[in-house]
Amino acid sequence: MPKARKVFASADDTEIAIYEALGRADINALMALWADDEEAVCVHPGGPRLIGPAAIRASWEAILERGPVFIRPIQVHVTHNSMTSIHNLIEDIQRSANAPADLYVIATNVYVKTPLGWRIIAHHASIASGQPPLEHARPSTLH
Repeated sequence: MPKARKVFASADDTEIAIYEALGRADINALMALWADDEEAVCVHPGGPRLIGPAAIRASWEAILERGPVFIRPIQVHVTHNSMTSIHNLIEDIQRSANAPADLYVIATNVYVKTPLGWRIIAHHASIASGQPPLEHARPSTLH
C-alpha cells in the first residue's frame, strides 16, 4: 500500500519540506510535494523547460543521484491569496552540509492549494552571478 501524502496547511510548510527532502536526497518525498498535474513545470538553471510529473521526476533523480543537495532559502519574497502562493527567493546551494555556498540561484516557486494541501506546481531557477543579490528596500508609496 502506498504511503499517504502529508497534508501541508501552508505553502511555507511545503517549501520547508521540499528543501528537507533535497537535503536527504529523498526523491519520493520530494515528488510527493509536487502537484499531481500534467501542467506542472520545472526549469533548472541553464536547463530546458520540463512539463509534467514524469519529466520533473527524471530531472530531480539525475540531480540527486550524486547525493543530497543542501539549499538554504534566503531573501524570500512571498505573494499569495487563498489558493496560490508565489515565492521568489535566493537559494544558497551547497553540496555538503555546513559548507560555504557553492553557488546562488534565484528561484521562483509557485504553490497551489489542493484537496491534499499545498503543493508546488512550478519551479523556475537561474544562476545568480557572484555573491547573493542584495535585498533592496521595498519602494515606498508616495501620497
